[in-house]
Amino acid sequence: MRPADHLATAASAGATHRLGRRRGPRVGANTLWRSGMSSIPSLLRDRIAATPDAEAYRVPAGDGWTSLSWREVDERVRGLALGLAELGAGPGTRVSILCSTRLEWILCDLAVLATGAATTTIYPSNTAAESAFVITDSGSTIVIAENDDQVAKLASVRKELPDVTHVIVIDGSPGEDGWVITLDSVSRDAAASGRDYDAMVDAIAQDDLATLIYTSGTTGRPKGVELTHDNWLYTGQAVRELDLISPDDLHFLWLPLSHSFGKLLEVVMIDLGVPTVIDGRLDKIAENLGVVRPTLMAAAPRIFEKIHNTVVANMHREGGLKLRIFAWARATGLRVSRARQRGAELPITMRAEYALADRLVFAKLRERFGGRIRLFISGAAPLSQDIAEFFDAAGLTIYEGYGLTESSAGSFLNRPESVKFGTVGPPFPGTEVRIADDGEILIGGRGIMRGYHGLPEETAAALQDGWLHTGDIGEVDEAGRLRITDRKKELIKTSGGKYVAPTYLEGRIKAACPYASHVFVHGDRRNYVTALITLDMDVAGPWARAESLPDDPEKLREHPRMREEVRKAIDQVNAGEASYATVKKFAILAADFAVETGELTPSLKIKRKVVEERNAEVLDSFYT
Repeated sequence: MRPADHLATAASAGATHRLGRRRGPRVGANTLWRSGMSSIPSLLRDRIAATPDAEAYRVPAGDGWTSLSWREVDERVRGLALGLAELGAGPGTRVSILCSTRLEWILCDLAVLATGAATTTIYPSNTAAESAFVITDSGSTIVIAENDDQVAKLASVRKELPDVTHVIVIDGSPGEDGWVITLDSVSRDAAASGRDYDAMVDAIAQDDLATLIYTSGTTGRPKGVELTHDNWLYTGQAVRELDLISPDDLHFLWLPLSHSFGKLLEVVMIDLGVPTVIDGRLDKIAENLGVVRPTLMAAAPRIFEKIHNTVVANMHREGGLKLRIFAWARATGLRVSRARQRGAELPITMRAEYALADRLVFAKLRERFGGRIRLFISGAAPLSQDIAEFFDAAGLTIYEGYGLTESSAGSFLNRPESVKFGTVGPPFPGTEVRIADDGEILIGGRGIMRGYHGLPEETAAALQDGWLHTGDIGEVDEAGRLRITDRKKELIKTSGGKYVAPTYLEGRIKAACPYASHVFVHGDRRNYVTALITLDMDVAGPWARAESLPDDPEKLREHPRMREEVRKAIDQVNAGEASYATVKKFAILAADFAVETGELTPSLKIKRKVVEERNAEVLDSFYT
């Protein structure tokens, strides 16, 4: 059933579904609570006591890697926490972190929390004005900045930051007036503080504020989501109860720690004692996977789309026998994947064919990821079912999950024993889900936020009757697995009164066209559906050169061969849709959507209003 077809089914569900070994709580209940565990710093302290000499983090160092044990993490965090406390961090205060994903982000976050203060996260891609808004709205008095470039950003808006007493730079130089100091100096001066680190940690309560994460603002003014220590402790305990991850795993972390998904992974790995390889450089992901050979990695769907499209495009460029073998192996793998999902017994001939396909194609693909991947987890945006089935066929099953910043990032996750592509799985243990009469997904449980910072009316609207109103539309199947059909505010209603789920179509088109980077489906209050396509030049460029086509995106987008490739993909997707949900016209844009240019949020979601406004002339031309 297509999303557009089963909206009515979702809307009529109206029931509360629970899964897990315990009955899920209403908001604020204390199931899954571990005695004596009141905060993230106390969780860290317990981890250090349990496995002091085990590897905690592995980071790039020169041409290789270096590791820190949990004991060494303890030394670094204690020194930073005492130094931050001397600078004024403590209960009721906020410290902003403006930094990419790296070891120091985690150490600083843990140190801030140990003082009793709360961490406010800022994406390094945020502009000076955006950073100033988050810092002032959160009431942060200290900012930790990654380097001199980020310090310069803050200096340009210093007049708007009267309450900021210090900027602490990780890689950079101190300022002459004392406003900018180095991270090394914070730790160095801590020894003489005379403060008691353990007393600070013992004073933190489970309901104290731990994190302020500002929503990405796809629909307006960013809101600061208040998440407590208990919110985060719940996610770690829930993942522990799922029994999917063990200390024997090796976790590769590249996701933005400014995003709630990255923060969830930080806490979960401390809870479980899993060593984490940290490198936030996106251009190093593929190389790092082959070198560090992790068993566990979480990612946004865009990463899996990129991998899929690169593999498919390379095979098409090779052509000949290699392409025929790849196409046969893929078809064989998809038959096996779909049979497994149905729970069907595989005939001996199918098993033999799959073994050959695995040896010729899939084993080589797995080796590109280090050959040890056991868990791929996808979140932050919808994952195309076509992409999920391709990876499953290759023996690299992606377990899709779902959550919001307002629910501490993790609320649902597919399980190995009951994975169903196109769903985000059952709720975490201790989480409740309910489908409202209009199809909106409502969530309850310990992971739900305290509220929006300084916004009581918005908080009341989001937390009605003790349930978080997600703004997403969905349904729960007979096995308790949640299917997301679309954003409540993003559903397209054509002028004929038909509802269309744009993100569903966008994901399918991207999976069908390896040269597409982003797809934007349009048609609200229009008489038919249209689309804007951007090109992934890392994939389309090599193909164009091999075909003797121009590899300049402005020229390539207008070339008949390029339009033919996109048209074939759209026709393929249209063939499976009701007529009102088919894409009738499309345009290929010269420039890709990007965070830096404002069309994408830092978590790589399309800012739909921005795209519509910037491409209004093109969109309007579809309907003249």
